[in-house]
Amino acid sequence: MTDQQLKSAILDASRRAEVIGAVDCLYEKVQHEIDARRPVCVVSGRCCRFEEYGHRLYVTTIELASFLAKLDRVADPSWNGQGCPFQQNKLCTVHAIRPFGCRMFFCDATSTDWQNKMYEHFHAELKRLHEEHDVPYAYIEWRRALSILGVVDAAL
Repeated sequence: MTDQQLKSAILDASRRAEVIGAVDCLYEKVQHEIDARRPVCVVSGRCCRFEEYGHRLYVTTIELASFLAKLDRVADPSWNGQGCPFQQNKLCTVHAIRPFGCRMFFCDATSTDWQNKMYEHFHAELKRLHEEHDVPYAYIEWRRALSILGVVDAAL
């Protein structure tokens, strides 16, 4: 899928209430599992500083559609291309609409196995939602997707 095709698929899906509702429902299930497990979050912000913490965030087409439908702010204009453009002072400025990977990531070492199992389970559910709602599936790095959508400066 080309960048333009991806952008078109995301924009189209972002206008469909049933798609957004399906993602919301899945995120409620994710939150239920988190509440049951209660992994520790120390609000360090390390999870958003991808380069420093040694990981990347990947998202699917349908997640991006849900995010874009609810986005009511722009990324930090002083963002330097490192980490997440929505992190400010160690906090997430889009916490309520953050993608699935953000919801499932905890620096709690005791929850690593649980996180991996839950990630695989719910990612499979996300893939199923793409099929159910006829949304083309793509799995793409977060900042690249935001750049394709014009949410962040493509030059970074």
